[in-house]
Order: sequence, then C-alpha cells, then structure tokens
Amino acid sequence: MNINNTLYIKNMVCPRCIKVVGEELEKLGVKFHSINLGEVVTEKPKEKLPLKKISKVLELNGFELIEDSKSKLIEDIKKIIISSIQQHDVLDLENIVFPKLLSERIGKEYSYLSPLFSKTEGITIEQFIILQKIEKTKELIKYNELTLSEISYKLGYSSVQHLSRQFKNTTGLTASQFKANTQTLRKSIDSII
Repeated sequence: MNINNTLYIKNMVCPRCIKVVGEELEKLGVKFHSINLGEVVTEKPKEKLPLKKISKVLELNGFELIEDSKSKLIEDIKKIIISSIQQHDVLDLENIVFPKLLSERIGKEYSYLSPLFSKTEGITIEQFIILQKIEKTKELIKYNELTLSEISYKLGYSSVQHLSRQFKNTTGLTASQFKANTQTLRKSIDSII
C-alpha cells in the first residue's frame, strides 16, 4: 500500500460507512483500489486529488479526513475497540486484553498509546471501552432477546453485578429502568465520548 495514495478517514465504523464513502468518492470521480474502515487507497496520489471537495463531502456525511499521524493512531484505536465490541459473537471479549490487542495491531507500546488517547480525547482508553460496551448493552437490552446475565457474559464482564454497576454509573439508569423507558435514545457508536 502506497502511503501517498492512502486517505485516512475519521468516523468510519461499519460496513455502511464503507459503502457511503465509496459512493461519495465515485460521485466525485475519485477512483480507488480499496476501501476499508478508516482508509481508502486511491489510484492517484493525494496531491492529485480534489481534497477540498473530498473533505467537504465527507464532512456532510459525518466523516473527516485525517491529516496527521497522531489523529490516525487515535482513529485506529477507536476502530479496533469498536469492531471488537461489535463483533462480540465472533470474539471472546472475556479473554481480550485490550492493551495487548491495541499494541499488537497498531505496532506501538500501550504506554505510548494510552496517554496520547487521553490527551486527545479527554477520556482514557478504558473509559472509551466502557462507553462502547454500555452502548452495546443498550442495544442488546432493547432487542429483548438476552437476559442481562447473558449480555454480561457476551460482553466479557466478570459478573452481572459488574455490568449493572457500570451501566448505572454511565447512564444514570438501571438496566430495568432503561428497558422500561421507551424514550431513551441510543447514541451512534462513532459519537460516543
């Protein structure tokens, strides 16, 4: 992959995001080799692309071009955490050690990634993981297919009490109150912080 042909894009968190970015780039006439979460490999180098137009259309769709390497690292951290939690049926969240996973996938020490994330985002990586898990819990509660005990197991909590405490601390509601409140809005996973 040629770095000069790679656009890094913030807030791409799902397959639908990939589809939207691809469609928007096609409308602009930007040819690309591949699109993955957070990046597009284009046929032309960045300096030959209409970056202002690309940036504007991405922003209209809730995305953002990433210009610097630190922002790309932060986006990579978020992408790994979000995809791990969203794929809880495939991955065994109970056995995932996020510091190790992040270091291995990104190729940098966690002792570097953690303060960078905290400084940039205003919360710790651990807090971001909790927020993502709580949002996934909300989704699973609303589906009404699993008990809270089953949800806690699927999301890697040591006990239902642990999940219940984090849920109450994060949302201000118990899981039962959340389930009963039909007005409770969920957040999109790319806007959680």
